[in-house]
Amino acid sequence: MREIVFDTETTGFKFSEGDRLVEIGCVEMVNRVETGRTFHAYYHPERDMPADAERIHGLSAAFLSKFPVFAEGVAELLDFLGDAPLVAHNASFDFGFLNGELGALGFPPICHKTRMVDTLQIARSRHPGAKHTLDALCTRYGVDRSHRVHHGALLDAQLLAQVYVELMGGRQIGLGLISEVATADTLAPVVRRPVTVRPPRTFRPSEAELAAHAAFVSKLQDPIWGVAAFD
Repeated sequence: MREIVFDTETTGFKFSEGDRLVEIGCVEMVNRVETGRTFHAYYHPERDMPADAERIHGLSAAFLSKFPVFAEGVAELLDFLGDAPLVAHNASFDFGFLNGELGALGFPPICHKTRMVDTLQIARSRHPGAKHTLDALCTRYGVDRSHRVHHGALLDAQLLAQVYVELMGGRQIGLGLISEVATADTLAPVVRRPVTVRPPRTFRPSEAELAAHAAFVSKLQDPIWGVAAFD
């Protein structure tokens, strides 16, 4: 199964209030194994960059002014996404901005009911009461994040891809030991061999064996079965 793990960086919290998507990073996975294919793009937001947002991701308006607007790169992005499920941490936020940008250009929204996989919700279910930030989950699962100075869409998507595998049961699920689903046509026929049923045999001690056992028991000193009650 093909899945896309992705992350976005924005100018703020709400597309409906004028904030824009400025960076997206995507990692392709097949059967929960990274294929090595990625997609990464910066976008000119056509507005200023609030200081609070810049402190988080380090992207200034001057830096982003060198890149195309979202409309100029949307076709390439949609081609990479295809119809795969989209995995994100706190996915409703990322879907909100992605669909906001798409809607502004007249594209239909990506269905959150059929294609959204939210690792935040999965983490809350797996580890109730624990911290569920990406940093906390990296620490829990031993994912190296030492090179994460600022939030970056592609870096965070790569970290999340590793965390996602662990949340879904660990790396062994992607080894591909079963290449196809067994069906009636692919299963080998069952060979039924005749079974010989033998009558039950009753084993009883001989008179000599009974006598030998009695003689042995008579030599035991204070056997526990001869004690009427324990102190």
